Amino acid sequence: MLTIEAYDLARRFGPAWALDGLSLEAEQGEVIALLGPNGAGKTTTVRLLDGVLTPDRGHARVLGMDPVAEGAEVRRRTGVLTEAGGLDDRLTLTENLVCHARIRGMPLGEARRRAGVLLERFGMSSLASRTARGLSTGERKRVALARALLHQPEVLFLDEPTSGLDPAATRDVLGLIGGLAEEQGATVVLCTHFLTEAARLCRRVAILEAGRLLAFGRPSGLAAGLWSGLPVDLDMGGSADPARVEQLRNVRGVTAVEPNPSGATVVVTDRDVIPGVLAVAMPVFSAVPRPPGLEEVYFALTGRASAEDAQRAAVPA
Repeated sequence: MLTIEAYDLARRFGPAWALDGLSLEAEQGEVIALLGPNGAGKTTTVRLLDGVLTPDRGHARVLGMDPVAEGAEVRRRTGVLTEAGGLDDRLTLTENLVCHARIRGMPLGEARRRAGVLLERFGMSSLASRTARGLSTGERKRVALARALLHQPEVLFLDEPTSGLDPAATRDVLGLIGGLAEEQGATVVLCTHFLTEAARLCRRVAILEAGRLLAFGRPSGLAAGLWSGLPVDLDMGGSADPARVEQLRNVRGVTAVEPNPSGATVVVTDRDVIPGVLAVAMPVFSAVPRPPGLEEVYFALTGRASAEDAQRAAVPA
């Protein structure tokens, strides 16, 4: 079931387009990523989907609702974690959560119960009676994420949830996010410029630059659209000699061979070609298929977009 649908969403601030033509979708229990540097349009996208902003073009549906016409109901059933977190330093951790729950209309008893459960889940129960002032960045993120989950949202928007965290805290937060989708069926929209965490958590990614959607889909599918063939690194105990390189090039299904210090990188049309490659390359200590990863896809797309922009700018109007 689709929980998020966006079609040609666009939003302008003054003469500049913060978002210009974004289309994507997300299913129940799916984690998708909005990838891009600051200013790419990630936060604007979240505000449009959550009904905080009105689009200048296009439309969206979240949980079957129009965020423009039914924004209050959309926000009642969704949760948002902003990059800053926005805790009140004068209040205890419990008070921060209970106050937020009460604003959402949750009865006091239920608010206190949920606050206790979530602080325990995020490893913060021992600090529940402390004020938020003096918390580390990682601790603040955990409390802010707990607050976003108080009302058990069906869709969760996370804006840079791991920025400023140390590696251990990052691992913990990512594990919690993955669990929300897998165990509770929540749809998670992760806004980030950290490619490794997107690759770990997300089935599909949207790559944005300067407000434009460059691509949306599975990283493997995006890679297939950019490159043909599968690189395979062969460890042959030393660089392949010219005769061996020529033999490899003649194997059916091999499209390219590039010698390297440990052997060669052979590009094949698909994995079924690899046994034939090994028969020619023997002795081989290892053969490692190396499909392009999300990082390679991201930089290929953003580099291509930058080159196209430069080319357009160079053409006289």
